[in-house]
Amino acid sequence: MHKSIIKARVFTLLALVILTLSFTFPMVAFHSTLNKIDDGKVDEISSLSYKVWDIYNQGRYKSVSTPKDAHNNLAQMIKSSSEIGVASLPIWAVSLEAPNYPKEAFPEGIPVFFHFDGFSGEIHEMNTINHYVGMDPMWIGGIYEREIGIYALLALSLAMIFFMAYNTPILSYIMLVPASLPLLFIADYAYWLYWFGHNLHDWGAFKIKPFMPTVFGDGKIAQFTTHSYPTIGFYLIVAISLFSLLAFFAKQKGLKEMSK
Repeated sequence: MHKSIIKARVFTLLALVILTLSFTFPMVAFHSTLNKIDDGKVDEISSLSYKVWDIYNQGRYKSVSTPKDAHNNLAQMIKSSSEIGVASLPIWAVSLEAPNYPKEAFPEGIPVFFHFDGFSGEIHEMNTINHYVGMDPMWIGGIYEREIGIYALLALSLAMIFFMAYNTPILSYIMLVPASLPLLFIADYAYWLYWFGHNLHDWGAFKIKPFMPTVFGDGKIAQFTTHSYPTIGFYLIVAISLFSLLAFFAKQKGLKEMSK
């Protein structure tokens, strides 16, 4: 087998492993669990969902209202009616600071983390702030993206396996999809920020003009200071993107040399 084809398979495998462990597996294992909790069907939650959530939430942010003994323990989180986020790794982090949220009570401001399949962090508090300025709750945005996300990643994983298994030239372009994940996420994230900022309601207690929330960096909204930065999941999809590009070019080189 041509060495460039071998390299392409290795790079693809690395990208697939990162994608699976960071996003696809926890999304599949935790799928519909939050709905079961909301519907009072806790007895239908599988033991796998509990284990996966507990493992993936080690060291991650928990709401300040969460009892200390419930941290990293989904069963205790449910029992204490704590704020529960999804299990997959967070991709982007946003936090708000304001005088009415003192550092003693909220040392990290009001942080919320965005995932492929949902949110985590101070979700209730952030939605309260959004309502204050006439903005819709976060769950309004990206509904379809969250619904199809798990199926899109499974389909992408299958496509990457086909890329490794077959040397059909047309299949080599499959890797351009995972290569574009960082750009796709930022584009979708920026779109929804724009949508939220330009679809304000009159029921807000504090009236502000339509605005574009900060996509990256620090900003100011009314009396709030905002911080918007990538977190661990984004750096991992960048790694997936780089390995995918390396796989694409290695496969292209190998196919070209094999056709001579």
